[in-house]
Amino acid sequence: MAFNVYYKTIRNKQKREAMLWSLLFLVLYFSSGYLAEFNLVKIYEGLPKFLDYIRDIIPTLHWNVLFADVKTEGSLAYWGYRLPIQLPLIWETLNIALAATLVSAIISVFLAFVAAKNSPSAKWIKFIVRIIVAFMRTMPELAFALMFVMAFGIGPFAGFLALTIHAIGSLTKLFYEAIETASDKPVKGLQATGANGITRLRFGIWPQIKPLITAYTFMRFEVNFRQSTILGIVGAGGIGQELMLSIKLDRYDQVSITLIMIVLVVTLIDSISGYLRQKIVEGNALEYHANTSKQALQAK
Repeated sequence: MAFNVYYKTIRNKQKREAMLWSLLFLVLYFSSGYLAEFNLVKIYEGLPKFLDYIRDIIPTLHWNVLFADVKTEGSLAYWGYRLPIQLPLIWETLNIALAATLVSAIISVFLAFVAAKNSPSAKWIKFIVRIIVAFMRTMPELAFALMFVMAFGIGPFAGFLALTIHAIGSLTKLFYEAIETASDKPVKGLQATGANGITRLRFGIWPQIKPLITAYTFMRFEVNFRQSTILGIVGAGGIGQELMLSIKLDRYDQVSITLIMIVLVVTLIDSISGYLRQKIVEGNALEYHANTSKQALQAK
């Protein structure tokens, strides 16, 4: 009898909480939709125009002249007549993303060791570093790009700076959180031998977080490439400038081929970085098990 009363009390409490959270969710859902001017009627009315645009960017190809020269309308060569311009821009976009990723990862590792709660740095230094990197990741890349385009002019350098600064803010946070979740047992062992703070971080923390650092860096490279295509729209270099130019001039066939190249490169980067991340994590796991087995045999 007492159990039934207790069970009903718990169930009634759960129902009240579920109703309260459901009501709160509905209020937030409809209020956010109202503020965002979400309207199903507008979507229904605008959908045909969107489909018309999609239809316009699909190239007109003819089988009988598919492999003809660049002057023949309806051929693949005619569709890709700007490839000599677009391919170097894709390469430039990759270089911007890669350079920004490498520079930001190196700086972020240093800042993360300074900002982590379990690092030997002073509290006021940690606080200042965290405030700075929070500002860096709060400001969107597009805002940084606009400022740098105004300061340094149109070109890839503005895009590189915008991506680097935002990536430092994001990676530093991920890195110092990884440092804070690392096991302190190796650190305590090194401390017992009289090792200083830098030595403890290098040999006690770094081997644990190295796979995460590498994985986060690869992931950031993917993000940087996608963002660099957007930054090109505001003049920060790369394939984004070509895409924006094609949209402005209503060159629908060039919009489609530019988008296809971007999608192909992003897919390739995702596949390669995903494979490398998996291999790095698996390699670290095998190394950990090998070291554990070796220590167990030595103990015997």
